[in-house]
Formats: sequence, C-alpha cells, structure tokens
Amino acid sequence: MNTSAKISTNPSVLKRALSNPLAKSGFIIILVVFILAMLAPWIAPYDPDDINVKAILLEPSAQHWMGTDGLGRDVLSRMLYGGRISLLVGLVAVGISTAIGILLGALAGYYRGWVDTLIMRLVDVMLSIPSFFLILAVIAFLTPSIYNVMIVIGLTSWMGVTRLVRAEFLSLSSREFVQAARALGAKDARLIFTHLLPNSLTPIIVSSVLGVAGAVLLESGLSFLGLGVQAPQASWGNILSDGKNYIQFAWWLSLFPGLAILMTVLGYNLLGEGLRDALDPRSGSRK
Repeated sequence: MNTSAKISTNPSVLKRALSNPLAKSGFIIILVVFILAMLAPWIAPYDPDDINVKAILLEPSAQHWMGTDGLGRDVLSRMLYGGRISLLVGLVAVGISTAIGILLGALAGYYRGWVDTLIMRLVDVMLSIPSFFLILAVIAFLTPSIYNVMIVIGLTSWMGVTRLVRAEFLSLSSREFVQAARALGAKDARLIFTHLLPNSLTPIIVSSVLGVAGAVLLESGLSFLGLGVQAPQASWGNILSDGKNYIQFAWWLSLFPGLAILMTVLGYNLLGEGLRDALDPRSGSRK
C-alpha cells in the first residue's frame, strides 16, 4: 500500500511552466547567462586580469565590445568571468540557506511544542534584524572573500524557507497518508523524509529559485561596497564599483554590469513565478 502522496513528476508540469510566456522568458535568460558564464574561458576575448596601460578607458568598439576599464582590462572578458562568480555565490548561498531552512522547518513543524517555539522565536529574532545590515556586520569581522560571502549569505537567509517548510509540515501532518504511515509503525525519520518532505517541495523549489535572485543582488551589493569578492577577481558588483569613479565619461563601466544584474535577477524572478503557477495545483482554478 502506497501511503505517500508525493508530488507528481509528470512532464506536463515542466511543459505547463514553460508554456507561461514570462516563465519561458526567465528560463531563456538564465540559460543564456549560465552558458556564457560556463564558456567564459573559451569565449572571453582577453585575459580578464590583463592590464594594458595603452588601452585605458576605451569606449566600446570592434576590438573591445564593452570597452575597457581604468586599468585597460577588457570589460567583456571581466563580465563573462564575473558571471561565473555571481552565479556561483547565488547557487551555493541558496543551497546553504535551503538546507538549514528545511532542517529547522521540518523539526518545528513535526515535533511542535517547545521545539517549534524555540525555532520560531529564533526566526523572529533573525527577521527583526535587517538582513543586509546583519550581513555587513558579520562580513566586517571576516576577511572579505568569495567563500565568506557565500557562507554568510547562506547563514542569514534561511528564515523564509523555515517558515514555509514548517507551515507545510503542520498542514500535512494530519493528512490520511501520514496517519496511515504512522499507524503502520513508520519511524520519525521515515515520516519526515519519505512522506512529509517530498510533499513540501513546491514552496521550497519556488523559494529557492527566487532566493538565487536575492543572493545575486546581495553579492553584488557587498562587492560594490568592497566587502565581497576582492580584486583582481571579477564579479559584477566590483566591476560596477569600479565604474562609479568614471561614471561621468565612462558610461559603459556602469551600464553593462548593471544590465547583467538586472537581467539575471529578472530571469530568476520570472522563472520562480512560472514554477509557482505550474507546481501549485490550485493555480488552474484561479485562471
């Protein structure tokens, strides 16, 4: 007897998501950004760290499609390599925050009582502190690096996932398939990981996709302030930071990284909304 009501893996779910014009646009944007970032070592026209004093602040041209920066480095090459860093930070940070959120949310929603109270009060405390300022405070005591940025963003962004998982567990715990599994002698671990968690994946997936957009923004903001990825390693945030010193006469240094951040965040947001509509069984009744 199958006592679990797991989320359907029917291909129609993906088809339904990609049939949404906004979701399709988001997927295409993310795919293009991902492919360009992964192929950076092969398609970048120059070494991103190659300084050329004879090519300082050149405007976009056939030789340098996105111009050069204040050290004569090719902006296009740095943008391609910077995309690798920005996407890596976003994905790893969201992976950390999602893992923490699933663990704490599952414990709170399943065991309830004092465990739920303790975890949710911790969530309330974390949410009472503006996340960006909390990250700034933590980063200030650490050596700025890509690894510290990923870890700190992940460790300060788990509260939303915790709330979502807890709510799903509270809702599902009284369902028939869970009661049947418990009556058959299923242990806590089996109930959590085999019956409850698979049926809670919809909000987790959507939250994770949207979370990548937020993590990319956070990384860009930290790098812009000099607390994130450090030069000479390129990221969209520190390329944008370099551009602020020349904004009056070197517009390309601010325009291109700004557009890259905008399009990436937009792509993840569009994809997240499309997945929410596709995975939510109630979305069809709302249309």
